[in-house]
Amino acid sequence: MTDHSAYPADRLIQIMARLRGADGCPWDRKQTSSSLKPYVIEEAYEVVEAIDGGEYSKLCEELGDLLLQIAFHCQIASERGEFNFNDVVDAICEKLIRRHPHVFADVEANDAGAVLRNWERIKQKEKEKESGSGGPASILDGVPGYLPALMQATKMQDKASRVGFDWRHAEDAAAKVWEETEEFREALASGQRDRIQDEMGDVLFAVVNVARLLDMDAEETLRRANSRFVNRFRYIERRADDEGVRLEDMTLEEMDAVWDEAKKTGL
Repeated sequence: MTDHSAYPADRLIQIMARLRGADGCPWDRKQTSSSLKPYVIEEAYEVVEAIDGGEYSKLCEELGDLLLQIAFHCQIASERGEFNFNDVVDAICEKLIRRHPHVFADVEANDAGAVLRNWERIKQKEKEKESGSGGPASILDGVPGYLPALMQATKMQDKASRVGFDWRHAEDAAAKVWEETEEFREALASGQRDRIQDEMGDVLFAVVNVARLLDMDAEETLRRANSRFVNRFRYIERRADDEGVRLEDMTLEEMDAVWDEAKKTGL
């Protein structure tokens, strides 16, 4: 890997400035922070996929693509006189120091739980100072509204747990799933669409809570289930193709039998 300068990030910043310049790339020049939003999300997911794949060369490439998005936003902001890449780096450095007083100051935190509790207290004080209202900020204020719903639920539950609003054991949270499931059954029988949707949401939220208490990521858990569904459904497709039958001509009972067969094979 070649180090092109003492400060490699400078090269990226200079390239972005050139691309956005008068003689630069027409596509890059027309982009705005809003138009780039989908690419930030897409690149972040590709980083996650590279991590799951376990290929560090691929991870290096995808992290570079994500860094490009950061540099892109910084260049746009710099052109508007708002901030630049160095401001972003300085801000995160200061935040890391401020939120790790157990490393950079004299606060004690002997385990990860204490670190997280300190982090939340510091973060909450920062939010109160930013709002200028003088009133307490909600510990849920920092949960991004754009997160996928499962991730958002996990974040909210995790933050609430840091102030003691939590079940002690996963088994206790599981009991809540059975309770919410029964309420969903009653709502389904009522035929009231809004009530059904609300109760279905409560079931999903309760299941996420169980996953969190079992130290399982709900998003990743559902992704694994999605993968199993794909593998088993493709098994049905292959079986239908082998037998010269169209899926549309198979009964649900026939497809379900093949589905069970796929499960027995370990798919």
